[in-house]
Amino acid sequence: MSIHSTAIISPEARLSEGVEVGPYSIIGPDVTIGKNTVIGPHVVIESHTDIGERCRIFQFASIGAIPQDLKYRGEETRVVIGNDNTIREFVTINRATSADIGVTIIGDHNLLMAYCHVAHNCKLGNYIIMANAANLAGHIHVEDYAIIGGLTGIHQFTRIGAHCIIGGASAVTKDIPPFVMASGNFAKLYGLNMIGLKRRGFKEETISALKEAYRIVFRSSLLLKTAIENVRSRVEYIPEVRQFLEFIEKSERGICR
Repeated sequence: MSIHSTAIISPEARLSEGVEVGPYSIIGPDVTIGKNTVIGPHVVIESHTDIGERCRIFQFASIGAIPQDLKYRGEETRVVIGNDNTIREFVTINRATSADIGVTIIGDHNLLMAYCHVAHNCKLGNYIIMANAANLAGHIHVEDYAIIGGLTGIHQFTRIGAHCIIGGASAVTKDIPPFVMASGNFAKLYGLNMIGLKRRGFKEETISALKEAYRIVFRSSLLLKTAIENVRSRVEYIPEVRQFLEFIEKSERGICR
């Protein structure tokens, strides 16, 4: 380990081999940091936080602070962060309240650019990009490979589907289905995320099936339930189409249209 002499580390923190801690950083009790994670200067990691291996946390980030929720009463909740994440300057990641999942979770291989905020009880998957100053309110779930543009605000309890992209400076108040593009204040859908799907190696037949499913659900005049039934009867029911429909059917906040 490489620990700067000005860093303050609780004796109850557990740091694995290869961890680096920069000047003036503070690591509280009940913190676990995995192998070869690099923590820059002036970082604060408070208690009840687990960070995986090979993460890079830049200066002035704040991780594990209590939630900004008036219902919080001091319960011992956690932040759990996976492996290979990059957390840039001034990012804030809060602990959970005891509601629903009771933990704030960030998966693997995610990039959180400067000034992003991840509030209590959020659950992020893998390979997500949050551009500068994107902000997640509480209880938001973001699926794998989603891209959230800078200066975007997302309402609490919203779900963000896999492989979607949200344009910068958007205001998102309803669920964003997987595989789509969304943008605006308030956000609207603008078709499939074609470039993203091709970059991820989706086959042409898969993209064609998703395009037809999107057209039936969002571009026809059918009621949503009828549109979903039409997709199931008329479009090849490949896993991606099933994922698209099941996400819509499970929506509680309503779907961005």
